[in-house]
This record gives sequence, C-alpha cells and structure tokens, in this order.
Amino acid sequence: MGRKPKTDKNESLTAVSAPQLPDIASDYQVNVAFIELAQLQMHSVEWKWHPEVEFIIVNHGSINFLTTDSSEVLNAGQGIVINSNIMHSIKPATDDYNCSFYSVTFHPDFVFNSKDNSLYQKYILPVESPSVFKYIKLEDENRQHENLLEYINEIIADNLIKKRGYELTTKAKLCLLTVSLLDYITKSVTSPKLSRLEVADGVRAKEIITYIQQNYFRKITLDELAEQVNISKSECCRCFKRALNITPIEYLMKYRISKAAALIQNGDPKNRFFADLSVKVGFNNASYFNKLFRQYVGCTPTEYRNQLKKGLIYDPFKDMSV
Repeated sequence: MGRKPKTDKNESLTAVSAPQLPDIASDYQVNVAFIELAQLQMHSVEWKWHPEVEFIIVNHGSINFLTTDSSEVLNAGQGIVINSNIMHSIKPATDDYNCSFYSVTFHPDFVFNSKDNSLYQKYILPVESPSVFKYIKLEDENRQHENLLEYINEIIADNLIKKRGYELTTKAKLCLLTVSLLDYITKSVTSPKLSRLEVADGVRAKEIITYIQQNYFRKITLDELAEQVNISKSECCRCFKRALNITPIEYLMKYRISKAAALIQNGDPKNRFFADLSVKVGFNNASYFNKLFRQYVGCTPTEYRNQLKKGLIYDPFKDMSV
C-alpha cells in the first residue's frame, strides 16, 4: 500500500494559483463612453443608427436629441433610452458647446445570447420594433424613471471603475434594467403612429446614407442617389430633407469632411498634403475642400492638425459604424 499523505496540522499547505481567466473582450458587447460635444469634430454626433440599444445620461449642460421626426432637449441629470436601429443625432441645445453626456450601448445578444433564446422571444421581441417605441426620455424628477436612471448610472460606474467581475455585475444590472424598462413600456408608453410617408422617408434616408458611406471617396451625383431608392431627384431631396432636415448633397459634403478629419487624426504621413487628402475623400477642388472644412469644423485643416498635436481635440465616435 502506498503511503498516506501527512495530515499534521502544522504542515504548511502548498498554495494553489488561481486559474487564468480567459480574455472575454470579444464577447463583452457593452460600451460606455464619456462624450464632450465641445471636443468633437463638428460639436455634434452626426446621424447614425446601430443594432445596439443605447442609454444616454446628460452630465453637464443641455443637448438636443433628434430623430427623423422628433427632438428632445435633455438637461443635466436627464437621460434617454434609444431603441435598436433608430436613426438619431445629438447636438448642443444652445450656442454653448460646453455640454457632456455618458453613452451606454449594449447588444441584446450579450444578455440573451441569441434571438432564438426563449427569453429573448418572450421579453425583447415584442418591444424591439420601432413601432412599439423609438426612444423614452427619462426625467430625473419622475419617480417612474428613478430605477431606470439608477441602473444606468450603476452600469456606467461599474464600467469606468472596472473592478474584478464588473462584466458579471453589468450583465445582472442590464437584466434588472430590462425588467424595469419592459414594465414601464407596458404601462406607460403609447406606440408612435407614423404615417406611411414618414416610414418611407426613414427607410430611403438610411439607404442613401449607407450608399454615401460606401462610395463617398468617388464622384456621386444626385441622379445616382435618387436611382438607389428608385425615385426622382426632386423627391430624393424632399424625402431626405423631411427625414433629416438636410439635403443628400449637404450630407455627402459633411460626411466627406468628417472622414478627412478622421484621416488627419490618424496622423498617417501619407495624409500630410491636404490637396492629396481632399482627393482621397472625394473632392476634386482643394480650395472648396478647405472652405467646407472651415465651415463644418470651424478651422482650417492646418489649424485642426495643430490643435490635435496640442491635444485639444478628440473624437470617440470616429471609429463607430452606423
């Protein structure tokens, strides 16, 4: 028989090292960002949409939250819940750009794994459509909104401090937040009634924006944009402006300038000559590029690069896809 291990109380035990935790970053579908509009390229978050649900809480000042058919002014302490795939933008509510907010985005798959999940089918599927709700404004003085705001603030804190296990506490709080949100929607939210025209405008605007973002670097005409959605040039302009209060060509120019600013931010030596950079983002006239850059960004490309070197500008949304 083999020797039995010693059981002397005074015998020191060999320490067992804790198992190494796997890197779950790719599975963690929650993003928390602190946004200062005064520091963004154009002092605004331009039109975007995404499959994630988004929560926003205003930290300082006042912001103007816009969708294709409505707008809300949010002051410090107030927040908003934005449903999946809702096209929206955010601008200062006044001439004072000194306003900031926290943004929390998460994909339902993080909580429910997949759309085939029975819990997803039971709790999320019935309310995920924009026809049920597009967004919910959260008032800090509204008792019904207190739980929602509290959970969002706790999620923000967890993801900024990042104590061990914060991913698990975030998931737990997202589940509790979902329950409170569904209860509020069931009891208090009246489904928006959109006309066929409003629905069609929104769909067409998304298609045009997607096409622009995929082809901005080459020549794009209004005829081409209208052809993408099978309508006339005049109707193309009208429907886009009804949806976003901007013409398709104005959006194209603004998007090109935003891409140019992002390329300047990257600091690639290939982009040190602004005449070449203007061609790269779709302009064939360097002076017109400079004029629009100043119009939209508030300074020349050279001044913009110098501000970047001094650390005066950042853009947390520059890599966010819509």
